[in-house]
Amino acid sequence: SIAAGMIAGGIEATITYPTEFVKTQLQLQGKATPTQQSSSTMHATKHFTGPLDVIRVTLKQHGVFGLYRGLSALVIGTASKAGVRFLVFDQMKALLADKDGKVSGPRMMVAGLGAGVMEAVIAVTPTETIKTKVIQDQNLLKPRFSLWHTVKGLIHGTRIIIAEQGIWGIYQGVTTVIARQCANSAVRLAAYGMMREYVPAYATFGIGAIAGIITVYTTMPLDVLKTKMQATDARQRYKNSADCAVQTFKDEGVFAFWKGATPRLGRLILSGGIVFTCYEEVIRLFRLFE
Repeated sequence: SIAAGMIAGGIEATITYPTEFVKTQLQLQGKATPTQQSSSTMHATKHFTGPLDVIRVTLKQHGVFGLYRGLSALVIGTASKAGVRFLVFDQMKALLADKDGKVSGPRMMVAGLGAGVMEAVIAVTPTETIKTKVIQDQNLLKPRFSLWHTVKGLIHGTRIIIAEQGIWGIYQGVTTVIARQCANSAVRLAAYGMMREYVPAYATFGIGAIAGIITVYTTMPLDVLKTKMQATDARQRYKNSADCAVQTFKDEGVFAFWKGATPRLGRLILSGGIVFTCYEEVIRLFRLFE
């Protein structure tokens, strides 16, 4: 389970990364303001008008590789979390199954929640914090992290973050990450598991995509708060996740909690199909060699 999950997760992250980049850029920006420059941080606050504008500006200023800023961090994190998720999910399903080996909807959701907590602590928080910081770094007038689409750049940037902020620098927003991952796993895996019982194997991609759509709109506010809490200046701006939520609502309104929903929806529709299809196929291949 863990090997199949890691392979499926790595493939999905690589294919869908530009949508993750666009989503993160939209969530990092605050109210619509003119481009500003802070002499203390040398940070240029850019206001993108939407997903397509993020792509247009990034391609113009940084080329195609600009859309893959932070890719290595997400690939490692996604592969790791997918492996942890499926391993824990399968183990918990086995523990929660009835005498006939079947798992009810509520128990399936509990298994998903358990998988979400474990993946958030072990894999998601550190890698997504690093990813968010380096995407924001690209907006600086003088970016400090280089070659962030490579493993070499990942190591370099991680060292800088830890040297300046300590180990907790890569664990910013852990509370919101746990909440989001629990919700993601509970909703997505439960929806997939319940639909999988009633559809044939060839429809795996379709039910994975549907599970992704359901997940987006129910967990989007948590995703927005997670990104804001992982920004480079989050410690200066917010006291905690609750304060971040209050400030976001006051400054940007309720719809700010669904910023980046379009690219995230695009990613989850694709990832839901890609991850579950790859997972089922890798498991099938493994069984051939048993």
